[in-house]
Amino acid sequence: MKLNEKFVISINRELGSGGRTVGELLARRLGVIFYDKALIKALTKKYNLSVEEIERLKGTNHSWWKDFVSHLTPFYDAAKSEFYRMENVHDKTQQVTSEEVFKVETKILKEIASAESCVIAGRSGFFVFRSHPNHISVLIQAPIKSRIERVMAKQNKTAPEARELIELVDAMRENYINRYTGTSRYDTRNYDLVINMDGLTENDAVDIIMQYIEKHQ
Repeated sequence: MKLNEKFVISINRELGSGGRTVGELLARRLGVIFYDKALIKALTKKYNLSVEEIERLKGTNHSWWKDFVSHLTPFYDAAKSEFYRMENVHDKTQQVTSEEVFKVETKILKEIASAESCVIAGRSGFFVFRSHPNHISVLIQAPIKSRIERVMAKQNKTAPEARELIELVDAMRENYINRYTGTSRYDTRNYDLVINMDGLTENDAVDIIMQYIEKHQ
């Protein structure tokens, strides 16, 4: 991967693995913007975007994406909090994703990557950017014990509640990937780098990714 050209690093992660924090720290280390699915969901919800609407915006305003992003800061944190609250509700109906929404999310991800270098954490990044000429894909995993402990601490849940949530989210994410990409998110062939967080800190994981990047420049 060439750091002197536009690049995208996609991070797939298991709930409770610390993968989102790894993505944020990595983006900070590289001096680029970090995007996660909370932001993508917030974008589609706030602006009611469709693939056709995105194309219309592109046709009328060549700098539409930069203008778009410049207006995100005031509501992003609130939208992110609401998204994670909804994500943690034990109601499968909250996780239903239509094919149109998947297409819109894919379109937005590609627009992000075409506009700037970035780190993106999301369920389908490895698939969306599989043909990108300057992309690496990373999977962050962790032992179930540490995942449970992290979810307990982050979300104030009991051990049984944390395990139940992890199993629910794991199943939903796997179903999502399988439905829209025809593969499994656990298939290591989808990734350039797979990191098991057992015994590692988030900064350790960032160091590993940076070493990989430096070796493959």
